[in-house]
Amino acid sequence: MRIVVLGAGVIGVTSAYYLAKAGHEVTVLDRQPGPALETSFANAGEISPGYASPWAAPGIPQKAVKWLFMKHAPLIVRPTAHAATWKWMMAMLANCTSARYAVNKGRMVRLAEYSRDCLIALRQRTNIAYDQRAQGTLQVFRTQKQLDGIGKDVEVLKKDGVPYEVLDRAGCVAAEPGLAPNAGKIIGGLRLPHDETGDCFMFTNALATLCAEMGVTFRYGVEIRRLQMEAGKVTAVETATGPVTAEAFVVAMGSFTPAMLAPLGLDVPVYPVKGYSITVPIVDEARAPVSTIMDETYKVAITRLGSRIRVGGMAEIAGFNTDLPPARRGTLEHSVEDLFGGAGDQSRATFWTGMRPMTPDGTPVIGPTRYANLWLNAGHGTLGWTMSCGSSQLLADLMSGRKPEIESGDLALSRYH
Repeated sequence: MRIVVLGAGVIGVTSAYYLAKAGHEVTVLDRQPGPALETSFANAGEISPGYASPWAAPGIPQKAVKWLFMKHAPLIVRPTAHAATWKWMMAMLANCTSARYAVNKGRMVRLAEYSRDCLIALRQRTNIAYDQRAQGTLQVFRTQKQLDGIGKDVEVLKKDGVPYEVLDRAGCVAAEPGLAPNAGKIIGGLRLPHDETGDCFMFTNALATLCAEMGVTFRYGVEIRRLQMEAGKVTAVETATGPVTAEAFVVAMGSFTPAMLAPLGLDVPVYPVKGYSITVPIVDEARAPVSTIMDETYKVAITRLGSRIRVGGMAEIAGFNTDLPPARRGTLEHSVEDLFGGAGDQSRATFWTGMRPMTPDGTPVIGPTRYANLWLNAGHGTLGWTMSCGSSQLLADLMSGRKPEIESGDLALSRYH
């Protein structure tokens, strides 16, 4: 089957890979001059299935009020009059219940664990390299209240059979020796030993090269205008240089997915939640992190990527705003310096922002639409890198008429209707 994939981020490229592997003829279109140049470019670098959790959680509305007055707030809400913003926020708040959190986290962990297994298989099959490490993730808590609040997450981990360790301060330092000089600032942690790290940009580019060797066609610098319809099916993608036809179409455009599908009467609740990162060259190995550390207080991930430290986090609701406020950089610098002071050279750090395509329930939208030849793989939020391979293998199975290895019915767009 001839398939066109819209988007060349990590989701679009992994979609192309698994579809090509299934025997399909694939073309990928993207407006950028190469792969992974938007949200996939400089994310936090963590592959953390066990920490796959929706932002919509019990207590978040109350916490959000407190965060508004924090200097280093993990959530920033900029005033906006856009109806789509308020609609998405209200839908997110509706998911901030214990019952909804359990359902949403359960299916996110299911997909993320499967995705990790798919990535391991891909790596073994291709020997792809992307500054990867498999040394676990450590979530560190600065207060006893934070540590006491992990009960619901631990219940989900137990239910899904995800190995975990609850550590005291000494245990955290044993797992991440670079914490030793500042160990007094934490009281304990939750460690998932099977989690991984890696550079998403490097991975996506290397996989795009493998895709090209498999016969996938990449067309970069293409302005995608709209989908053309006829008799209830998509017939072509209209671009600035003319139509591109196929038998099936996959929309993997991240935060731009809703605008592409709205003219077809499809309401896809994906919103561009802005995130930030800095990439810091390491100057002191002994002080540097070994793998990924989640700083629970600031919702910041600190990840070792080769000779660099990637520090990413925050959620800013501000539409498609792409500015780089110094205050956001200050939060990232504060988190990493507070825990791993002196490990990196902040004067040579690079500062970046990207739009995370988030759904109100945290789970991506993967699968069919009401149009027989139009498929979705979007809305992965902060977990596109973590969920990319599993999402795309699942999509390829569905499009090829095969039964996926995990439950997929509750991942489709139909769950919102």
